[in-house]
Amino acid sequence: MASWADFAAADPSLAAAIQTLVCQYGPGLGYLATVRPDGGPRIHPVSPVITASGLYCFVLPSPKRHDLDRDGRYSLHSFPSDSSDDEAYLSGRAVLVSDSDLVARLALLMRAAPGIDWKLYELSIDLAMYVSHGGSTPSGRTVWKDRAGHVPRARHNGPCAEAVDSVQ
Repeated sequence: MASWADFAAADPSLAAAIQTLVCQYGPGLGYLATVRPDGGPRIHPVSPVITASGLYCFVLPSPKRHDLDRDGRYSLHSFPSDSSDDEAYLSGRAVLVSDSDLVARLALLMRAAPGIDWKLYELSIDLAMYVSHGGSTPSGRTVWKDRAGHVPRARHNGPCAEAVDSVQ
């Protein structure tokens, strides 16, 4: 799995597009999907933190935190935009951050309340996708995978019913 820094170095324009969409309202906003103990999905809104070195998320005591501690797999989807139907999606594994200096810096940056039982997780990236929906260009998506030999490329699809290729 790649760090945000690794991903941004590998595909700077895709990373910039995703960061712009996730942070379109100022602080990061997205929907975090985790894996329940029975294997089903669980989805919650979160405020991810994107820095030059990493993608992070503060998580309060909750079922999603238990999911991350137990399994670690996640997917993150951007909040809808007011100005377009574009979408950003990331998936990978969440790992608890143990570097107290980094936790303190990000807590200060994000105004995370002291004395609250939150934990900070770094979200590694296995797959990143940006989907554009129309405007002056055809709808399309750009996919990046942390796979040896994978070449990121844009795919242009017609309407949803005609889209046949997979991001998997």
